[in-house]
Amino acid sequence: MQESESIPQGAIDFREFTDTTVDIEDVTNNNPNDIAMLPYSSGTTGLPKGVELTNYNILANLRQMLDPYLRLALDTTENHQDVVPAVLPWFHIYGISVLMFNHLYHLCKLVSLPKFTPELFITTLVKHQPHVLFIVPPIVLFMGSHPAVKKEYLQSLRSIVSGAAPLGALDEERVLKKAEKSIDVLQGYGLTESSPSVCISSPRRKKELGYVGSIGEIVPNTSVKVVPIDNPASDGLGPNQPGELLVKGPQVMKGYHNRPEETEKAFVDGWLRTGDLGYYDDNKMFYLTDRLKELIKVKGFQVAPAELEEIIRTYPDVADAAVIGVPHEASGEVPRAYIVPKPNSKLDTKKLDDYVAERVASYKTLKGGIAVVDSIPKNASGKILRMALKQTYEKENR
Repeated sequence: MQESESIPQGAIDFREFTDTTVDIEDVTNNNPNDIAMLPYSSGTTGLPKGVELTNYNILANLRQMLDPYLRLALDTTENHQDVVPAVLPWFHIYGISVLMFNHLYHLCKLVSLPKFTPELFITTLVKHQPHVLFIVPPIVLFMGSHPAVKKEYLQSLRSIVSGAAPLGALDEERVLKKAEKSIDVLQGYGLTESSPSVCISSPRRKKELGYVGSIGEIVPNTSVKVVPIDNPASDGLGPNQPGELLVKGPQVMKGYHNRPEETEKAFVDGWLRTGDLGYYDDNKMFYLTDRLKELIKVKGFQVAPAELEEIIRTYPDVADAAVIGVPHEASGEVPRAYIVPKPNSKLDTKKLDDYVAERVASYKTLKGGIAVVDSIPKNASGKILRMALKQTYEKENR
């Protein structure tokens, strides 16, 4: 905050807070089940909901992330301190828990950015030479494809962790090709309702198994099962069978604030319904495919937007892409793509349409058309705001 800015009502100046001495003996012990935080869900498919996270939820998840097998930060000594840029906003569970709580515990140097801009991010890479990055797929895409990000800016990095949405294999490959050095490009998975961590990739397991695209393995003291999307109460599916991910563990929320009906719908026999689709392989490594609510239903077939987006992003003239389902009289819904072309490219939408059609089943083709746009709407954590794209489509077709 700048000196000239006024403090919002109900807020406390951090400088005043740190200058105040508090007698620890006077601090009342909190009940582990008291609500400690009320972060809001992302609201990408509807209105955001206040998520009641207790003291126990947050501390349990922090301890899960501190498992030596999964941790990425090195111990801070008198000769070394890991640098971790805080690119993600503190109001988001990924930012406050995975980034701030976890790395303050390890005594890392946190470099806070007021927001992501290409210029500020590049300046941070050059000036602070970070060791670990916790970011989202659009920033990985930016690092691998934008000419302003130079090879020499990436030489201090040991690990890049991507979360909040699936990361395409091509985006990982581009970053590594540009860096020309060994960097652990990993993924994690979680949600606001689980404080957030559920799965984390470990460098050792990735090297051992050689997988690409996995969100990793389940964090300690947590259970995950994959169930058919039409039968969430089932015992669960076996390896390599896609379905909805259900989670149970000490990090799972108390409920939604003042939303008892929504809370009841979120659980099945004590298991949290994540609304995320995925599967696990024979090594019990998990993979995400898409969001249940975002599936496009074409003549009874289910099409995952993320699958089409990953294919579209491999086209040479495409910088970014998003896919939604739009109404269709004969098919119910059909996929429609929104494309951001690369600078100075001459994107031919007909050739792109053919490119996709050659790589997918006929019901997955872009029968809803292709629209060229300046940018893809996303929230602060990098998730595509498909609702905004659907609203845009509806306005254009009234």
